[in-house]
Amino acid sequence: MQSGYYSATGGMVVSFNKLDTVTNNLANLNTNGFKRDDLIVGDFLRLYKDKREELPLANHTHDSAKYYNRAMDRVPHVVASYTNHLHGPLQKSDNPLDFALKRDDAFFAVKTPNGIRFTRDGAFVIDKEGTLTTKEGYPVLPANYFDNGSLITFEPEHGAPHVDSHGRIYAGGNELTQLMIAQPAEMERLEKEGNSLYKPFDERRFDILKNSNAVAQGFLEKSNVNAVSEMVTMIEAHRMLGMYQKVMDTQMNDINRDAIEKIASKS
Repeated sequence: MQSGYYSATGGMVVSFNKLDTVTNNLANLNTNGFKRDDLIVGDFLRLYKDKREELPLANHTHDSAKYYNRAMDRVPHVVASYTNHLHGPLQKSDNPLDFALKRDDAFFAVKTPNGIRFTRDGAFVIDKEGTLTTKEGYPVLPANYFDNGSLITFEPEHGAPHVDSHGRIYAGGNELTQLMIAQPAEMERLEKEGNSLYKPFDERRFDILKNSNAVAQGFLEKSNVNAVSEMVTMIEAHRMLGMYQKVMDTQMNDINRDAIEKIASKS
């Protein structure tokens, strides 16, 4: 009886986690370059289907059933969370300081007080010193940053820059520098931070793409969140919460009744 209560409790925790994830996805529906998060949920049936061929005992036997009861947790739980890095739709802005990337595995690199960070939000600006920065004021890094520590700067007389598909920046008829287009070694180990930033696992373990053919000037990448899909998931999670609550109430009533009957039978 108690195992049913524990399973329902685990299901409620999973549903709350789903709601948190979906709520965050929907809150960033209009955030440039935002990537939706999702959860991997483990439960007995799912794990059984994945692992049944690895049983040390013959399938469909009493011994194999006892083995699984000992070896596997039947309570639903969140196994892991992950970020879906599929690129979002591109929106034309015609702003020469707006940039989008057409590759899922590429990022702009910026310099923050906490070190190098990656971003897919290419809505850049030029600060009062002529440096290309994010809206938060973080300098956008050039491809040769590690060679000389330089930043991307413009002179007023240069006019609007032109940037080709490889990130090479031209102004005043001359090639000034090139955007650093970073390709992380381990995408799954990127850690989300605020302001559309990602913290790499190792600030030096990434490739700099000199011929990415991925840069689109005058465009912004929108969020890859599908509002309809997220709303459906939210509704399902709410319904599951209600169902699990009813199961828990029923289980607790049964437990209390059994306890009362056992006490009464001994008195």
